[in-house]
Amino acid sequence: MTVRAYVGIGSNLNDPVAQVLEAVEELEMIPDTILVERSSLYSGKPMGPADQPDYVNAVVSLDTLLSPEELFRSLVSIEDQQGRTRGGEPWGPRIIDLDLLLYGNSVINTATLTVPHPRMHERDFVIVPLEEIAGNVKIPGRGFLYSLINSCESHSLRKLITA
Repeated sequence: MTVRAYVGIGSNLNDPVAQVLEAVEELEMIPDTILVERSSLYSGKPMGPADQPDYVNAVVSLDTLLSPEELFRSLVSIEDQQGRTRGGEPWGPRIIDLDLLLYGNSVINTATLTVPHPRMHERDFVIVPLEEIAGNVKIPGRGFLYSLINSCESHSLRKLITA
């Protein structure tokens, strides 16, 4: 049985638009998984240190037969392929960042994986593209997405490329 999952994508290094689009292509190649829809690409100010480039963000929906842990490992593998280094500054610059935002209606809290993604409901660069492709989705423990969109902080998000 397939599960609908949502993945947030972000980059602010090495041609961020190209990095995000490459990640989308790689997400399409995950075994036992179908990319259903991709949001537009958005540009916005970083949440972390201000002395870094703006981010490019998007969200995709996937239908997958993989477990949450298998899907998460696939995301980490894609990040590694694109040259992401770990252990840097929290919220610092990144070549690519893939976050498992939602996995069906599951609530997961392990040492390596937390779903729904913590604080996603506070981040316009997650909520706006997610709303574009899944406006009626329910975020476990938070409620329906459309009711959360007005409460998240704005970071001057701009649409770059329409889906």
